[in-house]
Amino acid sequence: MKSLKTLVSLTALTVCMGAASMASAATITPAGPFTTSAGTIVVTSPSSAGAPITCGITFGGTVAGSGVVTITSASLTGGGLCGLPTLKNIPSPGWVLTATSYDPVTKKGTATVTNVGWTVAFPPSNCGAGTLNLVWDEPTQTLSTPSSQPLSGNCAVQSLTVKAPTLHVQ
Repeated sequence: MKSLKTLVSLTALTVCMGAASMASAATITPAGPFTTSAGTIVVTSPSSAGAPITCGITFGGTVAGSGVVTITSASLTGGGLCGLPTLKNIPSPGWVLTATSYDPVTKKGTATVTNVGWTVAFPPSNCGAGTLNLVWDEPTQTLSTPSSQPLSGNCAVQSLTVKAPTLHVQ
């Protein structure tokens, strides 16, 4: 009887671990080129004297067969300081977006994007490069920051929200 209880317990543990690993495995599809719809980014930097600057932003790049995305183009729109930044690592080596988890029940996931940064010649700022943590919402196909995220150089991405209508995380 004791061995039967042990077998049932081990089976239950294995099923739970399998379900947990399914929820955490994630990839971005489909492979090939993509562009996002217009979104918004709110940043702070020494160039803005720490005040938040809101700009429009769109991204483009390629989804590899492995499900990793390389962002090789980004366009900022808006007045004032939005026209001043030079984005670091765009187009090469790119900003690298990697899905880190996905829950098929809630249809939400997490991701990171590395190599993020920018410079402004005057007033001078040198922000990043660094990593942002992101949240993916599959029903709305929206990628966003869950909170303000600091970058080196006394800079931060306070928020980022962009729709990627051709991408899916699974």
